[in-house]
Amino acid sequence: MESFVIEGGHQLSGTIIPQGAKNEALQVVSATLLTDEPVRISNIPDILDVNNLIRLLKDIGVKVVKNSRHDYTFQADALNLDYLDSIEFVKKCSSLRGSVLLIGPLLGRFGRAIVAKPGGDKIGRRRLDTHFLGFKELGADFVHDPERNVYHITAKRLKGTYMLLDEASVTGTANIIMASVLADGVTTIYNAACEPYVQQLCHMLNGMGAGISGIGSNLLTIVGTKSLHGTRHRLLPDMIEVGSFIGMAAMVGNGVRVKDVSLRNLGVIPQSFRRLGVKIEVDGDDIFIPHQSHYEVESFIDGTIMTLADAPWPGLTPDLLSVLLVVATQARGSVLIHQKMFESRLFFVDKLIDMRAQIILCDPHRAVVVGQDHRIKLRAGRMTSPDIRAGIALLIAAMGADGVSRIENIAQIDRGYEDIEYRLNQLGAKISRVDD
Repeated sequence: MESFVIEGGHQLSGTIIPQGAKNEALQVVSATLLTDEPVRISNIPDILDVNNLIRLLKDIGVKVVKNSRHDYTFQADALNLDYLDSIEFVKKCSSLRGSVLLIGPLLGRFGRAIVAKPGGDKIGRRRLDTHFLGFKELGADFVHDPERNVYHITAKRLKGTYMLLDEASVTGTANIIMASVLADGVTTIYNAACEPYVQQLCHMLNGMGAGISGIGSNLLTIVGTKSLHGTRHRLLPDMIEVGSFIGMAAMVGNGVRVKDVSLRNLGVIPQSFRRLGVKIEVDGDDIFIPHQSHYEVESFIDGTIMTLADAPWPGLTPDLLSVLLVVATQARGSVLIHQKMFESRLFFVDKLIDMRAQIILCDPHRAVVVGQDHRIKLRAGRMTSPDIRAGIALLIAAMGADGVSRIENIAQIDRGYEDIEYRLNQLGAKISRVDD
């Protein structure tokens, strides 16, 4: 198992380019199963979760051509559907959260799929009810295999219908869209997630011949078609990585430019950092974060304490609350961080408290951060990354701490961030990867 050793106190400066979006990649790569023609996708991040999904597609029989490091062509014209029932396939799905996104396209095109409890971050319960209820509305049947603890999902032919999702689940919406594009008739999805990555999936599917309207809203209409064809698609930059770089630049930056961020697809992310007092300058489609000697947390208009809470798009993504929390430790003022969606995601703050951060963990969902305005600097420590986003937050904390820190279980960080230590070292960080 590998670890990061971080020498804190080094300021970052220069230019960095965000990778392609991880969450979009998982969706659009899965969608290549919907056609037997080639689909070429560029700007794919070279990260663990995406690479594992691509390997899983190869195992199913998808032809995968690697045109360059971030550019792939997929062709699903000769799949081994019997492999879906194998113990090996179920085992691989159970270790990869993104594998749940294969259900929709497999069900839509072939009328069958298998579901094992998917792996991923240990951040609390992440239910799949929205996916299952949507598939049932389309006419799918579920049979539980208690011996293997998997569900077999089958449908002779999916039929379009109206459905109101019980929650605006991003992966649930994506899965139902992918199942619906080849269904008979018209499917209407209300309370659909409308994140930019769901929009991107819809645009790619329309480029393949699907009939999806309402893109960008929470009401999608999908006119089913008999088949889809190939296309080309380019991923957006990863908004979570952009936000992570803003956090790093605020904490330990001496002038950092993040290039080609697709500003219109960042939503309230820049505004959320500005609420902590972080100065952000916009230059075309780049953002520049100047050196921040001090940054002061805003209060609400009525003078009450600032609260940053996650919410479905266009609200604040829960994936950045960990980064915002770390940035707040060195702000001037206090802020309440309210993580509504996942009940275990704030438990990593114990590590920050050990580093002398002034944080009150109120319950599994809320933490009050009392910013120290650099009066009490974080001290180095030894810690373990529990999930992707906590891992990058701990890395930011270590870069701003006095002394040498060690972060173990960095495979969690590798799941979402490409070559992160190399790219940050190019800006002036001192991070080394060591094998335990």
